[in-house]
Amino acid sequence: MKHPEGNAIVYCEGAFGTTYGKTAHGLVRRSARYRILAVIDSGLAGRDAGEVLDDNRNGIRITEDLSEALLRARLQGAPATHFVIGLAPDGGRLPVSGRRSVLDAIHAGLNIDSGLHEFLSEDPEISAAAAERGVTIRDVRKPPPIKNMHFFSGKIEEVACLKVAVLGTDSAVGKRTTAWMLRDGLEIRGRSTELVGTGQTAWMQGARFGVILDSLVNDFVTGEIEHAVWSAWNEEHPEVILLEGQGSLMNPAYPGGFELLAAGRPDVVVLQHAPARAEYDGFPGYTIHPLETQIEAIELISGKPVVAITLNDENLAAHAASSAKKSIQQRTGLPACYPLREGCGAVIDALRPFLNSKERGSCPPQKSAASRTERLGKKIPFRFSRSSTS
Repeated sequence: MKHPEGNAIVYCEGAFGTTYGKTAHGLVRRSARYRILAVIDSGLAGRDAGEVLDDNRNGIRITEDLSEALLRARLQGAPATHFVIGLAPDGGRLPVSGRRSVLDAIHAGLNIDSGLHEFLSEDPEISAAAAERGVTIRDVRKPPPIKNMHFFSGKIEEVACLKVAVLGTDSAVGKRTTAWMLRDGLEIRGRSTELVGTGQTAWMQGARFGVILDSLVNDFVTGEIEHAVWSAWNEEHPEVILLEGQGSLMNPAYPGGFELLAAGRPDVVVLQHAPARAEYDGFPGYTIHPLETQIEAIELISGKPVVAITLNDENLAAHAASSAKKSIQQRTGLPACYPLREGCGAVIDALRPFLNSKERGSCPPQKSAASRTERLGKKIPFRFSRSSTS
C-alpha cells in the first residue's frame, strides 16, 4: 500500500510518556503509514510530544481532546483522516473513557485503526456508527484466516544474509525503537537492511514485512515468523534482516523471544536493557532476572552470541547512566550504548565481523556457551521469584 495513507490523530489519554503509551511513542518517533498530526492526552495538553519523549521538539502537539486536535489540523491545512489508538494497556482492552472518543472520531468521519485485543469492528454500537458514517475500522490484532497462515517448513535456511534479533530483558523496554535506529544506521553506512516487525506498532509505523505475534494461533507462530523473514529475503535480498523482539525471555506475563530464536534462526542477538528497572514492567514484586542470566539463557537456547547491549536510560540521570553503561561493559565484556543518546554505532561495529564473514561465506569465531558461562560467573537459577516485599 502506498504510504502515507493519511493524516492521523493518536489517542493516548492518560498514558503518554508511560509504558502503556508505547504505541503512541512509536508513532510519534516515526511512521511511514501516517502523517502524525497530534496526540490526545489531557494531562500533557499543550506540550510537544517529541519533547516529552526525547527532549527533542518535533512539532506534534499534545491536545486536550479530539475537538482541539481536529481544529488544529484544519487550521494547519491538513484535515485528519485517521484516529489511531496509541494505547497498549495490559490485556489490550479499550478503557471506558476511550469509547466516547472513538465514537466521536467516527462521527467526525475518521477511519479507526486499533491495535487492541478488543476488536472495535465487532462492537455493535461502534461498528454500526462506522457503517452509518462510511468509515473503516481496522483491528490490527485480528487473527488472519487459518487458511492463509504458514506452518514452519525450513525455508528459513534459504535466507543467506545476516539475521539479527533485537531482544530485550523486559517488555516495553525499547526493542522496536532500537531496531529502527539500527536499521537507519546500517542503511546510512551502505548496508541494505530490512526490519521484520512482530507487533501492531511496527505495522502502524509502516514496516513492509512482519507478523503480529500475539494475534496468531500458536501452531502457526513459528511458520509466520519464518515466512516473514523469508519474504523479506526473497523480495529484497538485503545484507541484513533485523527481527523485532517481543516481551522478554523470562517475563512472567510476556515471555517472548523463544519463537524468534527457533524460527527466525538469527545469527546474532542484540539485547535491549533498562538498567534502572528492578522489576518486570507492570508486575511489582517480580524481580527482573540479572542481565548476565538473560544473556546466558539466550545463548544456551539459540547457540548464537549476544554481541551488544543497547540501553534504555529511563529514570537515570546523565551521570548514573554513564556509570551503568561502564558497569555493564565491564561485567559482560560486550559493547553497550544508549541508542537515543548516542546512536547505534557501537552495535554496528560489533556486527561488522559477522557481516564481513557472511560476504566471505564463513563464520567468525565465537565463544562457546561454556566459556561465556565462565566469564559471566556463577550461574543463577532460572526461576520466577517474588521479592520479600510482595
